[in-house]
Amino acid sequence: MAGPNPDELLAVVDRFPTPPESDRFDRADELLDGTYSAMADSWYPELQRRAAAYADGDVLRESVLEHVESVPSFRLSEGATPLPRSREALARAAATLDSVSEVSAWYADLWTMLADTRDGLSLFERVLHDFGYAAAHVLFLGASSPEQVVRRLRWAYRAVGVRIDETASEAGTERTAFTCPYRDLAAGSRGQRWVCHEKLDRVDDGYVTYLREGGIDYQRPRGCPDSERCYSSVARDGPRQWWPKTSPATVESGP
Repeated sequence: MAGPNPDELLAVVDRFPTPPESDRFDRADELLDGTYSAMADSWYPELQRRAAAYADGDVLRESVLEHVESVPSFRLSEGATPLPRSREALARAAATLDSVSEVSAWYADLWTMLADTRDGLSLFERVLHDFGYAAAHVLFLGASSPEQVVRRLRWAYRAVGVRIDETASEAGTERTAFTCPYRDLAAGSRGQRWVCHEKLDRVDDGYVTYLREGGIDYQRPRGCPDSERCYSSVARDGPRQWWPKTSPATVESGP
């Protein structure tokens, strides 16, 4: 997947609603358990660095997307169960400071620009996606729980030479850390992990599509810039909500 136009990405990144130095911001940030200040102080500078590196051709879209998805978050639900106090706190924070809502709109634009979409794939990448989707019908036949799915998923990893480094199970989520043997293939001309994360992950995207239809949330492998390892997780799918992904307007109008 080629990724967004570098200039357009930099323009969106630059539109981040910088928090004002004011008592209103302090009150809103306190209601959000410091999430807004954490975004501004540490997460956003790293986003700027990665976006600039992407524009220079030094990192892949995947590296920027990974960081975008690791944004500090303020939980509004526990799985599918709403957290009323947190939702009320977000509504109060948005009423206190306009930029709380603006951050949600900005984050949605940023994520949409970077996220995987089938329309954004090349013909070859679409073939890989569709192959993964078709293979998933066989690979996950009869698997209806995260535990069953992850066992077969790890078998598939090993079948293509991936080394499983560590496994963990916590709060209904099955996590797998592993090393991709193809991480440096074509690194000189295409960038590190190009084969793993810009090509082979399209097969995993097919798995994601299939499993989502069965109520399973498969967070496919993500690169770890400071490590040779990658990781993935499998859990029950559910309407988890958190700010900034979930806007205050959604909370105010929802149950």
